[in-house]
Amino acid sequence: MTPAATRPASRDELSALPVEVAPLLLGALLETVVAGERVVVRLTEVEAYHGLGTGDRPDPGSHARMGPTARNATMWGEPGHLYVYLSHGIHSCVNVVCGPEGVAGGVLLRGAEVIEGEAVAERRRLERRGAVRSARDLARGPGRLGDAVGLRHPVHDGIDAVTGAEHAGARSRLLLPVEPIARVATGPRVGVAGIAGTAAFPWRFWIEGDATVSAFRWGRGAAEAAARQGDTPPVLD
Repeated sequence: MTPAATRPASRDELSALPVEVAPLLLGALLETVVAGERVVVRLTEVEAYHGLGTGDRPDPGSHARMGPTARNATMWGEPGHLYVYLSHGIHSCVNVVCGPEGVAGGVLLRGAEVIEGEAVAERRRLERRGAVRSARDLARGPGRLGDAVGLRHPVHDGIDAVTGAEHAGARSRLLLPVEPIARVATGPRVGVAGIAGTAAFPWRFWIEGDATVSAFRWGRGAAEAAARQGDTPPVLD
């Protein structure tokens, strides 16, 4: 797919609440240059997370729900940096920090299409995870996306995607679409435990019908929490 026209992201437009910024990142391009190798992905699926005191209600699914820690420090910093954290001890996942400095929030990059540097992304995936089933799976899911773009925890945590300044031998730039994506779907976040993974927090946004969007799965206790609320379960694609 040919990406739409884009422009560099600014700190001001990333300083709104993550749930407001998240849908605006769909169709955006994330460019990384790591060890001289360039990869560009088009974002197709994202999830918003709010820290303690961010927005009008607590977000029990956020890393920053209890306040600042060594792990989540980047989430409390300047918008436009990337919060890169380790999931399950192996997956480096990438978030765009949103909200004013000192107010924690981020948007997890859940799925993307690799539009430049496919051979580099595939090699990285093979080195870290083994076989790649198809091109659509190169950055389908946050761990795969982190592998594809080459950003690793902890060395690249805090890299600035607005200025593109070098950080631990890497550079990153975020380019937003000039025109917002028209076909945006929303629903519960994927794999998030309890109430935070239900329709009470419909903070997952994706481009409807895009093949690189990851499959939905319930988090621990989320299906039970949804049933207690009488929610209609999302389609398990």
